[in-house]
Amino acid sequence: MNLSSKSIFIGSALVALGAAAISFGDLAKPQPERDNDGGKPAGQAPTAPPDTLELSESQLPAIKIGTVDRQSFAIERTALGSIDFDEDLSVQVFPPYQGKIINAFAQLGDEVKKGQPLYTIDSPDLLQAESNLIGAAATLDLTNKELARAKELYELNKGVAQREYEQAVADQQTAEGALKAARDAVRVFGKTGEEIDRIVSTRKVEPELVVPSPITGQITVRNAQAGLLVQPGNPTAPYSVADISVKWMVANVTESDSPLFHVGQPVRASVMAFPSRIFEGRTATMGATVDPNTHRVMVRCEIADPKHELRPGMLASFVIRVGDPVESVAIPVNGVVRNGDGTMAAWVTSDRHHFTQRIIKIGLQGADHYQVLDGLRSGELAVTDGSVFLSNMLNAPPSD
Repeated sequence: MNLSSKSIFIGSALVALGAAAISFGDLAKPQPERDNDGGKPAGQAPTAPPDTLELSESQLPAIKIGTVDRQSFAIERTALGSIDFDEDLSVQVFPPYQGKIINAFAQLGDEVKKGQPLYTIDSPDLLQAESNLIGAAATLDLTNKELARAKELYELNKGVAQREYEQAVADQQTAEGALKAARDAVRVFGKTGEEIDRIVSTRKVEPELVVPSPITGQITVRNAQAGLLVQPGNPTAPYSVADISVKWMVANVTESDSPLFHVGQPVRASVMAFPSRIFEGRTATMGATVDPNTHRVMVRCEIADPKHELRPGMLASFVIRVGDPVESVAIPVNGVVRNGDGTMAAWVTSDRHHFTQRIIKIGLQGADHYQVLDGLRSGELAVTDGSVFLSNMLNAPPSD
């Protein structure tokens, strides 16, 4: 072997020895222990799930924690509608006969009793009926006198023939019948027996026909003016009277919900004029047809209004109970958060310090609780108020 070959061989041997020394040094270093699955080194603390938070003692007062329980939820539907008079309790007050209004007593909004005079008219028909009454009364008086005279002559000395006496009897009986018919004709106009007797005794007609209120209620329309010619059934009526202790609330519900509604279901309604008030009632009538343009069905409700606070035309919000209540797991409204992707979430805990966000499925909503269909169990600890605080912490950007 020449000198050059020996030099190359010695250099290669030295390089090999150096590499072996480096490998032996690496093997001699202590290696960190691995967990059983060959993942992270043993002894290193695992990182928390991304939807879990730990609160400090100073942060806990920002939330409230409670036990998830079960509550009863009413099966209800909502709708918008309007207030109206109960047309079954509203009456247009026409005169029974034609005439001109003499006096109008009631004003718009007045409370009236049944039988209370609303207005009077100068009625030619009443004048004619009273004139016939006076004539019939005079005829009866005359026939009574003729009968008395004929009876006296007939019984004493046969001063009159029997035929004349019988004719006097017949005339008197006819006059009695005519007077009775005349009294009934005047009574049709609303005159009382005492008023009729006064007309007969004084022989003086009273052409003023009094038109009374047929029901107890409130004057809702007033068109009566002195001198106005009015006729039976000829619009417009001089007055309209309505019993306003009950109002109608008329709403239109969707065609898909219409099978849920039935007569007699309880109703709760609210109006903008009384935002803190609830008016109770029941469904009274269901529409027989579906509006072809809106595909909605009319629902009419009767609402008690003893204080006369509701006014026709008011916009009303209806809540109608359409089924029996159901019992289900429930969580307060403030314990639920809507995430950015539209899901609903609640925060649960087992030790009151560590909190985990859990996606839930909600159903019905009560006054202050949501029905939970999936995601929570009765008896679990959950945040009942302050869930937004936790969600904001979860979504806050990391601090430097």
